[in-house]
Amino acid sequence: MITFLAKRLIKNHNDYKNPEVRQKYGTLCGIMGIALNLILFCGKLFVGLFSGSIAVMADAFNNLSDAGSSVITLAGFRLAGQKPDPQHPFGHGRFEYISGLIVSMLILLMGFELAKSSFDKILNPQAVEFRLISVIILGVSVAVKIYMGLYNHSVGKKIRSAAMMATMTDSLGDAVATVVVLATMILSHATSLDLDGYCGIAVSVMIFVAGIRSVKETVSPLLGQPPEEEFVKQIEETVMAAPTVAGIHDLIVHDYGPGRKIISLHAEVPANADIWQAHDTIDNIERTIAEEMGCIAVIHMDPIVTDDAQTVRLKKSVTETVKQIHPKITIHDFRAVPGPTHTNVIFDAVLPFDSKLSEEEAKEKICALIAETHEKTNAVVQIDRSFT
Repeated sequence: MITFLAKRLIKNHNDYKNPEVRQKYGTLCGIMGIALNLILFCGKLFVGLFSGSIAVMADAFNNLSDAGSSVITLAGFRLAGQKPDPQHPFGHGRFEYISGLIVSMLILLMGFELAKSSFDKILNPQAVEFRLISVIILGVSVAVKIYMGLYNHSVGKKIRSAAMMATMTDSLGDAVATVVVLATMILSHATSLDLDGYCGIAVSVMIFVAGIRSVKETVSPLLGQPPEEEFVKQIEETVMAAPTVAGIHDLIVHDYGPGRKIISLHAEVPANADIWQAHDTIDNIERTIAEEMGCIAVIHMDPIVTDDAQTVRLKKSVTETVKQIHPKITIHDFRAVPGPTHTNVIFDAVLPFDSKLSEEEAKEKICALIAETHEKTNAVVQIDRSFT
């Protein structure tokens, strides 16, 4: 149904990187979520009141909270779609992440409230009345929730929305919870065992686990997570496709919300290259990234020596040497300054985050290793950290 509606209501519905298209998808899914969750709430409330089941009642109000979550998701997409202003020159895209976090917190709250109600039911048990209509309504509810989870996953993956992926997690968790409630209702009727309260506890645990997972997924982009490997690879391939560029480093991706990324990096160019030609190449790369990847790119040129055989050999040797300290260490901005008694090699070394060495320890080890393996050579090293 979502695909059917999207084709008719969203212009250029396949352009998932377009901020306006993303906002319309978020609005459409939010409205669908509100409508379906309200229908499920009414159906389950009827079953809960009719049967006296605390687990079904809790499941009903869980759907009501989901409707509220859909309202928050909808509001998040609307707010995220606002144009930049003097107070927020990078736009309002992170509102989408914030709405996803609020949804995650509501999931946790619902899990906690359900646990409280279930413990009360265990301490004060009441008979649960079994009716076929209850089974039918709960069965339909499971099917609807699975459908909601699938379309939220499909759309969320296409538009890369953390908020919609959080909603997907919530929907599938609700489907599992309703299955447990339904199974418990049937089992209690068949065996005369009072399992309603214990079922509520089981459901609350599942909801709580889903909420914690969802919190992690939505907090990470707010704190500043590294870009996806595929995205970094695409940037590298785009930059390195220019014949003037000999290498790149210091790549940083600034994420101000889906579809609102700013990239900064250093591009190495031959020191003897024509400055005007090199600048023109960098301008063209920035435009290509903007057109093909929808990102603002700021590229700094670093001149490096490429026509001196001794410097090239020395750089290759030093690159292999520093890998003895950690296989993932890379170097850049390499310069060799020969003198009467020794040669200074000046470079930056990028230390991986999984290294147990401090920056000072890494610097000391690199300098000592270069002095040991390269005769009459001193290293002047600046330690960097990777942001990708």
